[in-house]
Amino acid sequence: MEILSIKVKPNSKRQTIEQQEDGSWIVHLKSPPVDGKANTELIKVLSDRFDVPKSCITIRSGASSKLKRIEIDC
Repeated sequence: MEILSIKVKPNSKRQTIEQQEDGSWIVHLKSPPVDGKANTELIKVLSDRFDVPKSCITIRSGASSKLKRIEIDC
């Protein structure tokens, strides 16, 4: 099990993911933060990045915030 600290930037022009020096992540998403679209895109991006099924990724805190704690457990 791994817990990631992620800062999400929705409504970006491109979809990117980058790791910071402190171990946290910044994820730029194309989706707007409306009706869970950004969270859904975030889970898909993390699933592709870490090569795990989407079902292994859970938003532990910050579902409606730009700062999130994500659990990857597979």
